[in-house]
Amino acid sequence: MGDLLQGTLDLLILKTVALQPMHGWGIAQRIQQLSREALQVGQGSLYPALHRLELSGLIASEWDASDNNRRAKYYSITNAGRKRLKLELAGWKRTSQAIALVLQEQ
Repeated sequence: MGDLLQGTLDLLILKTVALQPMHGWGIAQRIQQLSREALQVGQGSLYPALHRLELSGLIASEWDASDNNRRAKYYSITNAGRKRLKLELAGWKRTSQAIALVLQEQ
């Protein structure tokens, strides 16, 4: 994945698991799919972010069987995570609009 602003991966993960609980590989695949292959999340970035979000109480995890009957850790958003997601989305919109203003031709 290219260099993203700090916290962007956390925002992408929160948004992804807000839709439904997913295992790590599924989260990475979903982000890649929704970004039309522009964003690829490596394990070296994904799992530390998942761990950090879980320690912060923004996501929770539980072990369950995956589609191919392997044990997988599924992550879901918590109430605190939903609140943070709402705040982060508002901040992201403000930031992206401000960047667009600076970059637009005059």
